[in-house]
Amino acid sequence: MTEFKDFALTEDDERKYFAPKTWFFWRGIIICFCLFSLVGHWLEIPYCMFMDWAFGVVEDDYDVWTDPLWVPYWVYGVGTAVITLTLFPLKIHIMEQRKTMVGAIIQYFVIAVAACAVLELVLGLIFNQPDATGKYPFWDNSVLPFNIFGQAWLVNDVILGLVSVFYVFVAFPFIQKAFSVIKPRTAHHLFIFVLIFTAFICVLTYVVPLIPDLYDFLT
Repeated sequence: MTEFKDFALTEDDERKYFAPKTWFFWRGIIICFCLFSLVGHWLEIPYCMFMDWAFGVVEDDYDVWTDPLWVPYWVYGVGTAVITLTLFPLKIHIMEQRKTMVGAIIQYFVIAVAACAVLELVLGLIFNQPDATGKYPFWDNSVLPFNIFGQAWLVNDVILGLVSVFYVFVAFPFIQKAFSVIKPRTAHHLFIFVLIFTAFICVLTYVVPLIPDLYDFLT
């Protein structure tokens, strides 16, 4: 009989679950993509509230203030898939080199922050160049403290690094272990439920707004 203690993560669990040649691995990515596309929306609300309070960088008409809570933000789902395929194996490599879990977490965090900063900077230098009036087309970090060449923003990169630490050390390993502990039939049914639920919120997001009366009732 499965007990709660069976779901507890061990150090050995942190070194497992990167198996790209297995359906078990890809099922985990699909589940995380679906779940975090929605959870990412919910987490962005307090994040934007803090950023607006601390730095005043969130516009009043930003979608997060008006979107219903069921609207998925797919960028977060895509982000979990990219992290799983790139940074999760990096975490395993770091753990093999480090003697302690704390040391591995710190090293991974530093690398994750640096990777976020470099990616944001490169994308900004390519796609976010200011026009003749000095206005940036997508984002403007030039007036913020700790900005990097006006494109990347270290505060944002640190937060993304912390989120990445939580995902690779807690969220993904826990989901994978949970699906390995429960019965295969139960795991299959739960996976199907996640897909059906994701399809349902897609209907709410993209089909219901085409029916004004129903959309007004739900919102």
